[in-house]
Amino acid sequence: MTDDEIERLATGFCDCTLPKAAWTHGAHFATAIWLILRRADIDPERDMPAMIQRYNESVGGVNSDTGGYHETITQASLHMTRALLATLPVDATPATAFAALMASPLGNKDWLFTYWSRETLMTPAARRAGIEPDIQPLPA
Repeated sequence: MTDDEIERLATGFCDCTLPKAAWTHGAHFATAIWLILRRADIDPERDMPAMIQRYNESVGGVNSDTGGYHETITQASLHMTRALLATLPVDATPATAFAALMASPLGNKDWLFTYWSRETLMTPAARRAGIEPDIQPLPA
């Protein structure tokens, strides 16, 4: 994915014009990378919950105990994105960072199950509030 493609995807998410089918595993991470690297006015850990909830509703989704926004997944994904970015040169572009992330274990949509059991991660409690991993801690 190019820098321009990442920017179009992320701005489409931000302004709620991104088609629902385009909001994929990779799109979540591409957006996180772009926000962290290009939008100093946005604090992803603070702002992403409302942004994701607004986007979900804009495409006809709901944010409930069984679907939509998931706090634990969002915060863990942001944590891991920042950890990966810390390993790259400070001038890494969104495209370079995205390629590195997708080539890492984070590129597998099931990466979370290295840290959380499915039974724990898919609970309403994990969806509503960030909960600690029950298999192993996230890397520092």
